Amino acid sequence: MPKNSLFPFLCLIMLISMYTDVRAQELNAAVTVSTPKLQATDPAVFKTLEKDLKEFLNQERWTNDEYKPYEKIDCNFSVNITAELGGNAFTADIAMKAIRPVYGTEYKTVLINHVDRDVVINYQEFQPIENGTEFFKDNLSAVFSYYVQLILGLDAESFTPNGGDEYFRRAQNIINQVPSAVSDADKGWQSLNRKTTRYWIMENMLSPRFTSFREAWYNYHRKSLDVMHMNLEASMVTMVDALKEVEKTNAAYPNSIGVLMFLSAKSDEIVAIMKNASRTQKTAVYDTMRKLDPANSAKYNAIRG
Repeated sequence: MPKNSLFPFLCLIMLISMYTDVRAQELNAAVTVSTPKLQATDPAVFKTLEKDLKEFLNQERWTNDEYKPYEKIDCNFSVNITAELGGNAFTADIAMKAIRPVYGTEYKTVLINHVDRDVVINYQEFQPIENGTEFFKDNLSAVFSYYVQLILGLDAESFTPNGGDEYFRRAQNIINQVPSAVSDADKGWQSLNRKTTRYWIMENMLSPRFTSFREAWYNYHRKSLDVMHMNLEASMVTMVDALKEVEKTNAAYPNSIGVLMFLSAKSDEIVAIMKNASRTQKTAVYDTMRKLDPANSAKYNAIRG
């Protein structure tokens, strides 16, 4: 190829590369799979699972939106295989954490810090993991697709009022597609027995009783955290009001998994931020958090100093 004809070719490659970068996938996910109690299964199987999950989460196209590299959602999944059930079936605890940057700062706030226990998965080495949003393939694909939609929804909701709707509905669709035989084995899809399951997370997010909570979620992030570097006083007022709205939701819908997940993600952050609040605000938030989280009420003593 003549030298002068190389330039257009190189430009085309650069443009393709730039376009691919702009269209980068939505997640920046780390995955670890641990097997402290297993004896029968070859450990190499779970190293493959770890690799496959990481590739699945990071390379799958989850939305039609364009995410720049710095807009990717940082998240971490820790899969702890707790038992071998035979026939390539296992139970696992899946811990997840996702964060988003706070505008104008280097600080990052936690969106979710949650553990789903006793998840039943079937995995044979090298089997493909697929996006389970539109159809049910297997429980492993469905569970991880569900939590991706939840994370995308919480992130979108923190930037735009009701921005999580489409993602929460996709997660609900995943629940609706799970065969009864699978939900009988993995009770995380069920509404029975306990109200902390995947079923109840989406019931909360899409329930009219959670409207004030979702407004509070948006105000907490976009109208408080994201403007705190510009106007500390006003952002503190907004945060106190947002927490009062969460309290109202809790009063109307006691012990809901949505509020419990909020506390798991935000309680330490609230304690740290409120150390800079006025005495009146400290008292208000101290009282609110003790009502929301009585089991950990001692934690909130630090707010009052």
